[in-house]
Amino acid sequence: MLKALPENIEVNDLIQRLDRGPAEHKGNAGKALLVGGDTGMAGALLLAGQSCLYLGAGWTMLQMLDHHSAHANSNHPELMISQASIKSATKLQDLKADVLGIGPGLGQSELAQTYLTSILTLPNAPVVIDADAINLIASSENNLLLLKIRNQRFPHRTILTPHPGEAAKLLKTDVATIQKNRLQAINRLVELTQSIVVLKGQHTLIASPDHSPFVCQAGNPGMATGGMGDILTGCIVAIAAQGIHHHLDLWESSCIAVHLHALAADQLVKKGVGPIGLTPSETMIEMRSIINQQLKQLNASH
Repeated sequence: MLKALPENIEVNDLIQRLDRGPAEHKGNAGKALLVGGDTGMAGALLLAGQSCLYLGAGWTMLQMLDHHSAHANSNHPELMISQASIKSATKLQDLKADVLGIGPGLGQSELAQTYLTSILTLPNAPVVIDADAINLIASSENNLLLLKIRNQRFPHRTILTPHPGEAAKLLKTDVATIQKNRLQAINRLVELTQSIVVLKGQHTLIASPDHSPFVCQAGNPGMATGGMGDILTGCIVAIAAQGIHHHLDLWESSCIAVHLHALAADQLVKKGVGPIGLTPSETMIEMRSIINQQLKQLNASH
């Protein structure tokens, strides 16, 4: 029998570690780098970046592949946006990011491949791999080998967040087969990639080489809209960045993020926002509200 995603009391225990002391500074909240946003898909990277901001990363840096969109965002000037380039891709280590995310709106260009190679060969830092970054791994045995080598050298430092279509590409099958037996699919994905895996969809699953699958019971059909996966990526990166100082590993950060993502969507539906027309932008703000409310309640109880 599948276990539910750690009971609320356990997730709250994890969330409590994110509580900030009065003397903390932005360095304690971590430096996050997100890569993606190819031509026509800049919005995906901006959503991931905004989610990263709202969920508390100390710095959020974006490397945008679409040069027309690689400029300051007046709605979110806090985002440090720069134009992606081959030179930047090969010097990622110089940025000293605590956590990296790649995939939202990435595309599958030569530049996208260069970034993926650079990130997979970076030492130690936690990495969140989503969307077209997963597709690049699925389409290349060399990329898959780089991922496995990374996980052998730096275990517990990589997470993949495929939706059923991306999972099907990784496993060389079809979506219907994935959806028919999602538990078998996530176990195969973990075995194939040796990564933490979040298999998105109704009753999202999360598993790793060291953790049997959990199922997230929260969530609703309003989440079936473009951008929801991007804000989950940003949330995982943000919490993992804070986790460097607050003693949360990538598995724990992923559990918190999956929990918040689905719970926020459910809370909005209860308020009459959705499911029809529920947006990622509304959901990330609700995620921020929930995490702060839970920290306030936990502090009040102690």
